[in-house]
Amino acid sequence: MTKWVVYMLRCKDNSLYTGMTNNLENRIAMHSVGKGAKYTRNRGPFVLQYTETFQTRSQAAKREYELKQLSKKAKESLPLKEKHDYL
Repeated sequence: MTKWVVYMLRCKDNSLYTGMTNNLENRIAMHSVGKGAKYTRNRGPFVLQYTETFQTRSQAAKREYELKQLSKKAKESLPLKEKHDYL
């Protein structure tokens, strides 16, 4: 069964981008070469700040929406992902 991931990237301008995917490694690669979301074009490199995994696309979409409604301060208070590699 495919797992869905909600993720948050910190962009080079210190902004945060939240998205969801069923292939995180591929999606981050797409962001890194400017073929991901329009928002992330020319904002790399990125730091993967946060991830959550879900069983269904519906659950992931709901959580993505919830996260996008948070203020930047609230997003920054979420627990950080352990590995902070620039992507």
